[in-house]
Amino acid sequence: MAIDTRNLDQMLMELRSAAAITSGKPVQPAGPVGEGTDFAVALKSAIDQVSQAQQSAQQMTQDFASGSSNVNLQDVMVNLQKANISFQQMVQVRNKLVSAYHDIMNMQV
Repeated sequence: MAIDTRNLDQMLMELRSAAAITSGKPVQPAGPVGEGTDFAVALKSAIDQVSQAQQSAQQMTQDFASGSSNVNLQDVMVNLQKANISFQQMVQVRNKLVSAYHDIMNMQV
C-alpha cells in the first residue's frame, strides 16, 4: 500500500515557484494554468491510502489470530510492514510540512 506519488512533480513545481517568489526571483510558468492539483486533495488522498493500509493489515491480523485458513503468517507480516512503512512516510511528510510552516512563519517581511 504505497502512497500515490503521481502529483508530486506538480507539487514540487508549486513549491519551487513559491520559493522563487519569496526570494524575489522572477517566476517562470511551469505549464498551462488551470491544470494544477489541489494540495489538500493530494494530501487527503495520501492519508486515506495510509489509513486503508493500516485497516487492511489490522483485518488480516485479526483473521490470522482467529485461525482463518486462507491467511498465512508471511502475508500478515508483509502487510503489517507495508502499513508501518507507509505510516512512517506519512509522519515524515507531516514533519516536513510543519517545518516548512515554521520557516514561512519566521520569515521577515
